[in-house]
Amino acid sequence: MNLPNKLTLLRVCMVPVFVVFMLTDIGGDANKWIALTLFCIASITDWLDGKIARANNLVTNFGKFMDPLADKLLVCSALVCLIPEGKLQAWVVIVIISREFIISGFRLVASDAGIVIAASYWGKFKTVSQMAMIILLIADFGGIFTTIEVILIWIALILTIVSLLDYIIKNLEVLTKGGM
Repeated sequence: MNLPNKLTLLRVCMVPVFVVFMLTDIGGDANKWIALTLFCIASITDWLDGKIARANNLVTNFGKFMDPLADKLLVCSALVCLIPEGKLQAWVVIVIISREFIISGFRLVASDAGIVIAASYWGKFKTVSQMAMIILLIADFGGIFTTIEVILIWIALILTIVSLLDYIIKNLEVLTKGGM
């Protein structure tokens, strides 16, 4: 197993630990900072594994499958954990997670039809905005940051919808070739 794939697996393994610190008081007052640190490290591995894989020609089918799955696990887990804390409304999380299910299903149908759907810049912007939003929501600095959090929530939500529409519009042939 190559280094990028190990980093992807590390990210997957970090998710339950992150969730424990988000949803319990096992670490006391340090919980949010531990969770924030875990989320940031996991987010960095997302960037790093892709960079290493592309730079060293280490792209594998395992990585193509697991990397986006690991990202979805991390982000969706964080979003769900932020609901009971009152930092995100459930409808926002449902919209974001629904987009992930739709795109995953779309990619599965495309794959069956022999079509590879590459990641788009809109998808990358969406991921970065969601991760930035999650980091600020976990940190909960207050003050002016509360306004920035609200702005980031709306930016992430808009980019989620725009990236979904972008994927569908650019890949309409999947609807006909994939038997949908």
